[in-house]
Amino acid sequence: MEAPPDNDVLWARALHFQHHDGTPALSGVSLGVREGEILAVSGPRGSGKTTLLRCLSGMIRPQEGEVWFNSVPVHTMGPLSRERLRRDRFGWIDPAPVLVPELNAWENTALPLMLRGTGRRRAKTAALEWLERLDVGDRARRRPHELRQSERQRVCIARALAVGPSVLFADEPTAPLHRADRAQVLRTLTTAARSHGITVVLATHDARTAALADRTVALLDGRRVKTVHLPPVAETTTAAGTAGPAGTEGRAACSLSV
Repeated sequence: MEAPPDNDVLWARALHFQHHDGTPALSGVSLGVREGEILAVSGPRGSGKTTLLRCLSGMIRPQEGEVWFNSVPVHTMGPLSRERLRRDRFGWIDPAPVLVPELNAWENTALPLMLRGTGRRRAKTAALEWLERLDVGDRARRRPHELRQSERQRVCIARALAVGPSVLFADEPTAPLHRADRAQVLRTLTTAARSHGITVVLATHDARTAALADRTVALLDGRRVKTVHLPPVAETTTAAGTAGPAGTEGRAACSLSV
């Protein structure tokens, strides 16, 4: 078992995972994520993005392959150790907002901090600060059923950031937001990550969202994709002997990693 590079906070090698029906979700995916980096995992729906994030975060164990966090092998941990790792070092944002219905917005945001042992007053202060940053500070005492879906998602993002995670996993975090809100929320998310030194692994099928990251890894059918830029198409001659349109535009092709 080979240890990962020292400058990678997350490192995965040859990950394989199949769904219960036998459909492959990941087929030999390897990658490294540097500390403080914002990495976008792009690809169409069903390409394996969510499964990759779930493996990297210890939510599920890959059926084959290795996952390391700060040189600690996550893939050999038991369920309780992985749960503690997620609670103490990771943050997670789902594509749809999931909140405790009995708690109001600030209590939902502060809950992970209090589960870590942070005092109620300090946890509330941190929660209110992040709710303000995400423009839902005035909704802090509202319960989830009193919030719009976009407001609930902002609360979920605040909750993930309030704990100051080492790594934040964001699975299509702006999916429930209106287009006008997405840019502002993404700016808040990326700015907060950079200012607090948070490593972000962001799954998205939207090219504009991926463009905000430092680097992008593309998946297709559970494998990494490399884009190869081909030379322009040469000018052709038609059967009638006339010249066809000159190939001035470049082409691109994809190759799947082994």
